[in-house]
Amino acid sequence: MRIVIDGKKVVLDGCQVETKECGEKMLTELYRRYVGDYPKFFKMDTLSKLGFIASELLLQREASLRGVERFVPSEERGVIMGNRSASIVNDREYEKTIQKGDYYPSPALFVYTLPNIVTGEIAIRNKFYGESGFYVVEDKETLMEIVRSSSMKAGIVGWVECRGRNDFEADVELI
Repeated sequence: MRIVIDGKKVVLDGCQVETKECGEKMLTELYRRYVGDYPKFFKMDTLSKLGFIASELLLQREASLRGVERFVPSEERGVIMGNRSASIVNDREYEKTIQKGDYYPSPALFVYTLPNIVTGEIAIRNKFYGESGFYVVEDKETLMEIVRSSSMKAGIVGWVECRGRNDFEADVELI
């Protein structure tokens, strides 16, 4: 199973998912329509929202194909994701809070200056206890080499790149 998301469309297993919004508003639209029960979503940065929505739609698809309401958590499942720019969009937002004359760093922004927060959110939400990691690499092929060399037997893997609140891409698979 595979999902591809960019700022304008969502394609799940080759079928386009209908959306009215674009960019980060599209991610919120998808959350409200398909998830709705994880309030931490609204505190997440765009990178985390992107990975979270991609994983939720994949896992819901898996559950529907198996004829169950929700997938079964597994100690063997893990999450491996990566991109080229880490959490640069949120890093820049955080930097603004520490450059002001009235220096007050934002703890809410600081937590998302780590790109591995997206894999942690997915693992915690779904009770995945297997391998988890976020890799900053040059391209998708390098990331997939890491996945192939890992000990992970099943889970969510993919590329989640965020260049701005409305400029992002995800190419994520359930393996």
